Order: sequence, then structure tokens, then C-alpha cells
Amino acid sequence: MSGHDEQSTLMQVRFAPTAPAKVSFGLLVLEGPNQNEHFLVAHDCPSRTLIGQSMTCAIRVSDRTVSRRHATLDIAGERLRITDLDSRNGTFLNEIAIAEAWAQGGEVLRVGSTKLLIERHPEQRRAPLWPEMQFGKTVGASTEMRRLYPLCQRLAQATVPVIIEGETGTGKEVLAESLHAEGPRSSRPFIVFDCTAVPPNLIESELFGHVRGAFTGAHRDRKGVFELARGGTLLIDEIGDLDLALQAKLLRAIDRGEVRAVGSDRTLATDVRIIAATRRDLDREVHAGRFRDDLLHRLSVARIELPPLRERKGDVRVLAQRFWAELGGEARSLPAAVLMRWEDERWPGNVRELRNAVARHLVLGELEQLHPLDATDPPRTEAEGLPSGPSFDAVVREVVDAGLPLREARERIVFEFEKRFVCEMLRAKQGNVTQAAARAGVARRYFQQLKSKVNE
Repeated sequence: MSGHDEQSTLMQVRFAPTAPAKVSFGLLVLEGPNQNEHFLVAHDCPSRTLIGQSMTCAIRVSDRTVSRRHATLDIAGERLRITDLDSRNGTFLNEIAIAEAWAQGGEVLRVGSTKLLIERHPEQRRAPLWPEMQFGKTVGASTEMRRLYPLCQRLAQATVPVIIEGETGTGKEVLAESLHAEGPRSSRPFIVFDCTAVPPNLIESELFGHVRGAFTGAHRDRKGVFELARGGTLLIDEIGDLDLALQAKLLRAIDRGEVRAVGSDRTLATDVRIIAATRRDLDREVHAGRFRDDLLHRLSVARIELPPLRERKGDVRVLAQRFWAELGGEARSLPAAVLMRWEDERWPGNVRELRNAVARHLVLGELEQLHPLDATDPPRTEAEGLPSGPSFDAVVREVVDAGLPLREARERIVFEFEKRFVCEMLRAKQGNVTQAAARAGVARRYFQQLKSKVNE
């Protein structure tokens, strides 16, 4: 089978709608105020199960020696993982203090003065898996992703708030957009508000809007994202970075279904579905006093945890080939050796990092490892798509030989890469910035900023 045929087969494959049988775990309270109560941790639970006194905990106990958010439970494979959340009285498995431990059934878990017997419940039925390799724009053929898609489909049809959790670069914004696009509000706006991209003193104005004269520089009325997203979906990205005072105002807006622009005495009714995304562990943030318990309770009607790329077996190859095609690469020109090496990487930046690696290889080739460019290689010209000058390998050597601090050296190399990348994208699209940005997979405004930067 040729490389082209193999890739086509991979991109078109449909998967069997079943997965290996899973196990669930029950917890029977042996001692404590909730004695004889029984709780279940199901294998298909979309997020970790929380134990504690808080109303947000799925396993809620009334033991005063238990922290509000004491520990989490989640199933991985055939075992139950128990993680302490820096509780004040600790978590114990068979009377051994733990930070994180694994149970297989039959152990006794103690939180505070409450003891729970862990019981293993084999599942006889086979859990359904999504038959395709994507949900909306969210791509992933691994079992870890396909088991999430049925839940995503149900949530897409609802209007309840959703929290999407996961490491940086796992695709939280893409999943949020997929939930919007696959639901009844798809024809209405999808607005993204990034809590880390706005100065703290302007966040309230960006969220709720302001009226003319509300503060210095407010020369006209301005709509906030709640009003811009009316009838549609508002993604509040990196909500874990939102200041506590603004968390209170956000909670009030969500609870009341209305907002008040800064400087105004009038309220405006809202009709917005809220999706929140965060790279932070919000349960730990609540425990540390950096996130409001009541806001988490209000938002966590549903929670989805996106697994990191390193835990998504087979997805590196699928995603790399998808990105290669989207960025304009020819079907048979992505070397198998590169794919194999990428599959061995840990990808701390997850899907975003992989996309950048694909873009880099498409523009520069595998300079350092497969086809290094020697400093004596003739430079490519503007007509070929890259600026004239020394090879990229020569630039790296020059930076290293200069003995620059790491930060300056990295900035110099990144600038050189961006310059060549922008030129290549523009060459491929005959100078059309909009089309070049689309091929690069970035917003036109950001591409224009890159273009202006490298042309300075």
C-alpha cells in the first residue's frame, strides 16, 4: 500500500462502535456521619469525581473533619485513582497517607474520620464509542477522545453551562466551538473572551460593556461580550485567571440573566449559553481561595476533561496528517520517519505544539535532524518564498556562538522562523494576506501583525 493510499485510508476510517468492557467502583461508607450510604464512580464519568463537604462534590459527606474539596477519584483502565487535594486532615488508603494512589477494589479509603470500602463492579456491557474520528472541528481517533464524543453530542443540544478542563493546547476552544456549532444556537454568535488577554482594569468593561464617560478614555458606548453573544454562546477562556472580585460580578450576571454596563444605571437581559475553559485545576483553586466555590458550582453543571496528547494513543499521526493537509502539504510528502519521531514525543504543548511542529516542517523541512542545511547552502530568494540570507542552521549557529542569554537567543531564532514562515505562506497565496492566514491556520489580524513585525 502506498503512503498516499495509507493516508487516505486513515483519514476515512470509521471505527467499531464498541470498546472493551470497563469497570466501575462503588464506595460504601463504613464509618462516619454518612454510614451505610453508597456512592458510585462510573467508568464513563466525563470528569473526576470529587469527595468533600461542598455542594459541588458528587460524593458529599457531612463529616466536619473532611475538607470542602478533599480528594478526587477517577478511573484509568481497570484501576481507581485517588488524589488528595491538599486536604487539611489528609487522605489514607488502608491507613497509609497518600498524595496519589491506585486502588483495585477491596481497599478502605479514609477521608477525615469517614471510612469508605472500595468495591469493584465489573461492567458486563460494552460501552458505546463514537463511530467517527471527530466531533465537529474536534479531531481525535483515540479511545480517550471517542468516549467523550457521545457526551459532547448530548451537551451540544443543551443550554446548560459547561466547564472544559485540560492542559494548555489540548483544544479547549475548538471543542467549545464544536459544542456551539453542533447545537441549536449554531446560527447565532460564538464569542470568545480570554481572561488572560485583557488588562485587569478593563475586564469588567469587556464583559459587560460601558457607557460614554464611564471612565477616562470611554469616548463612546461599547457593548460587552455578553451583549455581543446574545442568543449564542459565550466562551470564557482561562476563567481560572479571573480576579475574585470579577468572579462575584460574573456569578451575579449568570444567576440573574442580566448585565449592567459600567457607568450605566440600566440592566440588560441576556440570553447566552456559557462555556468556561481553564488549564487550572479549579477544585484546587477553590481550596486555595483563588476561585469562588459558588461560581464553580454554578458553572459545573457539566464538566469535560480533555486528555493531554501524550495519553491519546494514535492521535499524533491522525492530527499531524490533518494539519499537513490543512496547511497545504502534499499528501505523500510527510516522511514516515518524521511521523514516527513525533509519535515518540511527549508534547507538553499538546495539539497546539504539534500543529506548530507540522507548520515548521512544512516551511523549513527537518533542518536539525533529517535534512540539515549547511551554512554553505545557497540561500533561498524572495522568489522562492523565503528571504535571502544565511540558512536557518547558520542562524542558529550564529546565535549560539554569540553567547546570548537564553531569552534573547530564543527570541532571535523565533523571529527568523516567523519571517520565513510568513514569506512562505504569502508566496503560496500570491501575496493574498487573507488566504495566507487561512493556510497558516491563524486569524488574519494575527497574521498581519506577524507580517508587520518581520517587515520592520
